[in-house]
Amino acid sequence: MPPTLRSYEPHDFATLYKLDQACFPPGISYSKTTLRYFLTLASADCVVAEEARRIVGFIVSEENPPLAHIISLDVDAKHRRLGVGTMLLEKLESNLAARGVRSILLETAIDNEAAVAFWKAHGYRIEATLKRYYLGRIDAYEMRKILPGTAHKTGTRSGEAS
Repeated sequence: MPPTLRSYEPHDFATLYKLDQACFPPGISYSKTTLRYFLTLASADCVVAEEARRIVGFIVSEENPPLAHIISLDVDAKHRRLGVGTMLLEKLESNLAARGVRSILLETAIDNEAAVAFWKAHGYRIEATLKRYYLGRIDAYEMRKILPGTAHKTGTRSGEAS
């Protein structure tokens, strides 16, 4: 049975923090203070994936339409490559588009091949390389996606006078 998706609730914090610590190495994973800061921003959106009442993943973003920034996507190691990340991303993108977001940015380490491949497979394109972004020594890609249906359209419809 696929995980269920829901919005973040404050009682989830300890579990999300533990998951973030497991998903990223020290220095790249967020401190409690930083994670709490991102989750409590007025402009934050966080979607949580649960399976059998256990959190198996989450995605958090901040937004200032028409732009949003994905802060983190975390999926429990046992649940990776099972579609959880895709479910979370699709739900977040839908939420953001409904609030007027047209473009989403994120950063990912250039040596995290699985993450780079995931983002590319979901329509994100490399925009820039950020030198020494993580820990002052690991380069990151800045990636962007223009949400479908939000590109400026020109021309006329069939049957319309031009």
